[in-house]
Amino acid sequence: MKKIFASITAIIITATMLAQEKVKPAAKLDRSKRPVAGPAPTIKLGNIQSFQLPNGLKVFVVENHKAPTVAYSIILNVHPSLEGDAAGLANITSQLITSGTKNRSKDQLDNDIDFIGATLSASPTSLYAASLKKQNNKLLELMSDVILNPDFKQEELDKLKTQTLSGLEQEKDDPDAISKNVKAVLNFGQKHPYGENATVESVGKISLDKCNNYYSTYFRPNVAYMAIVGDVTLAEIKPLIEKYFGSWKTAEVPNPTYAMPAAPSKTRVAVVNKPGAVQSVINVTYPVDLKPNSDDVIKAKVLNTILGAGFSSRLFMNLREKRGYTYGSYSSLNNDELVGEFSAYAKVRNAVTDSSVAEIMYELNRLRTEKVPQDELDGIKNFLNGSFAISLEDPETVARFAINIERYKLPKDYYENYLKNLAAVTSDDVFAMAQKYIRPDNATILVVGDQESISKSLERFSPSKSVEMYDFNGNPVTKTALKPVPAGVTPKTVIDSYTKALGGEKAVLAVKDVKLKYNTEIQGRAMTLETMHKAPNKYAMSFNMGAMTLQKQTYDGAKGKQSGLEGKKELTGEELDEIKAEAIMNPEMQYEKMGHKLNLKGIEAVNGSDAYILEVVSPSGKKSTEWYDVASGLKVRSSSTISAQGQTMTQVTEFGDYKDFSGVKYPGSVSITGSPMPLKLKLESAEVNKGISDSAFTE
Repeated sequence: MKKIFASITAIIITATMLAQEKVKPAAKLDRSKRPVAGPAPTIKLGNIQSFQLPNGLKVFVVENHKAPTVAYSIILNVHPSLEGDAAGLANITSQLITSGTKNRSKDQLDNDIDFIGATLSASPTSLYAASLKKQNNKLLELMSDVILNPDFKQEELDKLKTQTLSGLEQEKDDPDAISKNVKAVLNFGQKHPYGENATVESVGKISLDKCNNYYSTYFRPNVAYMAIVGDVTLAEIKPLIEKYFGSWKTAEVPNPTYAMPAAPSKTRVAVVNKPGAVQSVINVTYPVDLKPNSDDVIKAKVLNTILGAGFSSRLFMNLREKRGYTYGSYSSLNNDELVGEFSAYAKVRNAVTDSSVAEIMYELNRLRTEKVPQDELDGIKNFLNGSFAISLEDPETVARFAINIERYKLPKDYYENYLKNLAAVTSDDVFAMAQKYIRPDNATILVVGDQESISKSLERFSPSKSVEMYDFNGNPVTKTALKPVPAGVTPKTVIDSYTKALGGEKAVLAVKDVKLKYNTEIQGRAMTLETMHKAPNKYAMSFNMGAMTLQKQTYDGAKGKQSGLEGKKELTGEELDEIKAEAIMNPEMQYEKMGHKLNLKGIEAVNGSDAYILEVVSPSGKKSTEWYDVASGLKVRSSSTISAQGQTMTQVTEFGDYKDFSGVKYPGSVSITGSPMPLKLKLESAEVNKGISDSAFTE
């Protein structure tokens, strides 16, 4: 009904306009000819008013009376500082800012914010608050209390450090996070603030004194801009800003400078090993010298949009639509006061990693050797025209523009003439930008993936035919070949040693049923994982939070069921096959009987100790990898491919701290990464041969 009404309205408006202007309907449209572009419009940003407090705080007011709301953004005009052995300090300090004041505890502050339905958040260089207009005075009271009266507590710092360490642990197995961190190190260096990454060690050295010092050093009004957007006027807001922020104390703020990081003198290939990964994360990247006030910014934006900033970009159309290598491939060309960055990205299957790199390099070189056709350029400029126009619907964008003009010393009419300057970009301009900023011969080709599967094929992109290896923190590592397996060691002897290490074949086969209970924690909530096995092939698993069962699976030897928060269902297809495999007790001892093919690939270090690498191929062709400690014989790691949340990912499980129950060892600690939610499990109890009822596997 709405669509019909809108169509009728459009017809009436068109007819009225024709009648008022007394013009004839246009002649039949010739669709073989591209419409001639009209003149670029001049953008009217509206009335941006400003004033400055005696303490140096610069305030910009953008009136918007469409909704009874108001928002405040404070941005600090400072360069980042090197944090050294306390990397992560700025981020943790910014989280402490909203953790309580000298007048309000964290709970009181949170309650006051919630009571008025407000938002209050901070970053290392900004503070943001918003609420309904009628709560304006209370919002300013809270915002000024936070910024003028911070009171950092050790207990809050300890909580934030624990959360940060948990996040770092998850990042170790997130290939995108690994790529982001290593890319920063390789592009900017660890002696540049953009190349610093928080580590377990650096977070441990963050103290309350360092947080207080960071805050008192950088959160000063003489380097701050405040943007106010909403249902207010300059006359009513200026006295309030003077009241609440006039006592904010000034101080000299350091503004360090850094040498411009250099791009590689020639193409280099860098790999971060993620054993067993079935996908590779590719970044072709390098630093660029592109400042926010450069005349090149708009032209460079057009260039990057053509290359990889949308669904119709060249990278997307090539790697996804034409080749089917990836779900999406994109690029970015960022400007920055200190140093910008170029990156071309794709996440692809191992088998097409080198082919994907080749296509990315092809598209980069094509921009340097061929001018962009006019019709392609016109389409991109039309897209950017629309994007810019839509962005102006957000008053906060207009406020940000006002700050940018002041902060980066842009021409006063920079944004008003933005579309005119965009329309003036020519194919020659884009070609010139490609010569200046597209540099495939000075790029780092960074790939996070399974070293064994991808490294050899990537050598062809390096002039020296070599691949550099890095760990997940961006530290160089020595590429070592797998140690050979000694004579006489076979898959069977490895499995036999494992069985012996568990307690021996007789003791292992004597276990007819076993119940294991593991404890874990997710986002501060205690959880338990319970598994039950009963010979020959019954299995049950339940994942619980207190008395609540989040998920339960059972297999009675024939049927598989699942219940929990997402309801009940009977398992079929691949899910049924997976629970069947999980139900087999002591599967390692039955690999040969089940038709699995085993391949010993070599020896490598796992957690500092040598381990045999055993590849296991099921009758269906599905591969998994297992690592068995050479000295103890125990399994210390496994890796397999899983599908979850519409993605294929590599799940890695670490086993350790084996404990003896009734003469058989079970892992006391299990760490699972690569799944949607990484888990660290600690064994609480093991019940062996207690006579588990068959009904436990049918419920």
